[in-house]
Amino acid sequence: QVQLVESGGGLVQPGGSLRLSCAASGFTFSNYVMAWYRQALGKERELVAGITSAGGTTSYADSVKGRFTISRDNAKNTVYLQMNSLKPEDTAVYYCNALDVVVATMRRYEYWGQGTQVTVSS
Repeated sequence: QVQLVESGGGLVQPGGSLRLSCAASGFTFSNYVMAWYRQALGKERELVAGITSAGGTTSYADSVKGRFTISRDNAKNTVYLQMNSLKPEDTAVYYCNALDVVVATMRRYEYWGQGTQVTVSS
């Protein structure tokens, strides 16, 4: 059974930090590109950060560059999002995403976590 379980969300003051974790099980984690998305109330879900399967390449939305860092530990089947200098506009539900595309079979495998709330407010 595939599971992505996020943790680490909460309430933080502007300028503060949080570290999100996403523990994966039920699939071969090291084969998957991992990403963090977020969805603020009344807005569409947006891609925040992504990391390749071996962790060699990362990418960020312009709105979080220089403040957020995505990383992964394939031995622990876990992906992280370190969030620093948080702003009120970072308030959202943050979702973990796993994606693999098997070119030989043209099949796409994608999984989502249940989300964790991050609220940035004084």
